[in-house]
Amino acid sequence: MVKRSSTRPRVRVTADGAGLAGHAGSRLLADLADVVGLTEALSVAMAPTRQRRSKHDPGRVLVDLAVMLADGGDSLSDLKVLRNQPDLFGAVASDPTAWRVIASINAARRDAIAIARALARRRAWKMGVRPGWIVLDFDATLVTSHSEKEEAAPNYKHGFGFHPLLCFLDGTDEALAGVLRPGNAGSNTAADHVEVLDAALAQLPVKSKAADPEGGEWMLARADSAGCTHGFLNALRERCVEFSVGFPIDETTRQAVLAVPEKAWVRAMTQDMEEREGAEVAEITGLLDLSAWPEGTRAICRREDPHPGAQLSFTDADGHRFQVFITDSPDPDIVYLEARHRGHARVEDRIRNGKATGLNNFPFCDFAPNQAWLLLVLMACDLVAWAQRLCLKGELASAEPKRLRYCLWHCAGRLARSARVTRLRLQNNWPWAEELAKAFHRLEALPLRA
Repeated sequence: MVKRSSTRPRVRVTADGAGLAGHAGSRLLADLADVVGLTEALSVAMAPTRQRRSKHDPGRVLVDLAVMLADGGDSLSDLKVLRNQPDLFGAVASDPTAWRVIASINAARRDAIAIARALARRRAWKMGVRPGWIVLDFDATLVTSHSEKEEAAPNYKHGFGFHPLLCFLDGTDEALAGVLRPGNAGSNTAADHVEVLDAALAQLPVKSKAADPEGGEWMLARADSAGCTHGFLNALRERCVEFSVGFPIDETTRQAVLAVPEKAWVRAMTQDMEEREGAEVAEITGLLDLSAWPEGTRAICRREDPHPGAQLSFTDADGHRFQVFITDSPDPDIVYLEARHRGHARVEDRIRNGKATGLNNFPFCDFAPNQAWLLLVLMACDLVAWAQRLCLKGELASAEPKRLRYCLWHCAGRLARSARVTRLRLQNNWPWAEELAKAFHRLEALPLRA
């Protein structure tokens, strides 16, 4: 016989509690959508789909779905987490109702939703979300589909599914735009990059130099070598957006890199502008024929010691790994330009966080509803980004989705009513209860009409 022992307090579990609320922190995201005007704008955008006075406003349904995704859901049925708590989230649509709203989103509604997102973004920026500079990061990702779905296709990594192309705003983590593509869509399809570029620019509350030569703002687009196409870079030049994109290393580029004099290499810098050990930078513009690219295009190379265990390729030489990018920025400081370009790597984190916010699963069989699902993912990413910049302070203002859910969104509380006021009482010994309460207070202090 083994004596049963435990260091945990003994508890007796019953199912007769009342007034309790789970996932209470997610209410902050729902309220934020109302404050920045996203709910109202989506209601206007979806109004043509509302044939009669139904119980659930389609715009409100879309907001609830975006909150559900930010809360960790990844399928339509996960909306029940909000629906089963009407005292906290109000009346939330059933799965069939939510499906009808998604199924009603055609090309015209997607355009209207994009306008609604832009209006909400304008208000959020006036409240304090606006970044110091406009840097657009483009990248694509593979999303696996485990069943036959419309437009799902094999991809170059021998998987099967979709290949969405996305644009994030560096500095705020906002998901500006995205296009859902089959798995066999090309990584360097210029038309797709231009489509996402125009959609991203339409989301910005500020104008580019092309749209407003006098009051327009400086903008930069970054991408890996998939964005290194004449069509995409010419489109950026037409829109007066500077570019910084990876450049493929073929034999011609390799020979140019190897022809750089040793004294021309200068020490690279980290993102904090401190010397980076084992990495050097040199400009190779004069060693390449860049006449086919936009006027003023420059080529800059970084060489560095490979990481332990890394495999060298044919483009590497003398024990160094080389990477080249091209830019039309006139700044003479190539060390700064290289460090700035390396910041494009942050888009990988944003895509990973997007996959933790619904992007990792396109749940429907038809392509159009999955396009709508991508819009919901973008909205969920925006709500989290706005909440962090407007309502949170300290380390939680830059925390990733999993941490936010563990600390804030999934926090439990008790609903108490007195004097016609409903209060959400958070557990006082929960380490992040005070920070969550302050986040609600900061949201209440924001101007209703920014």
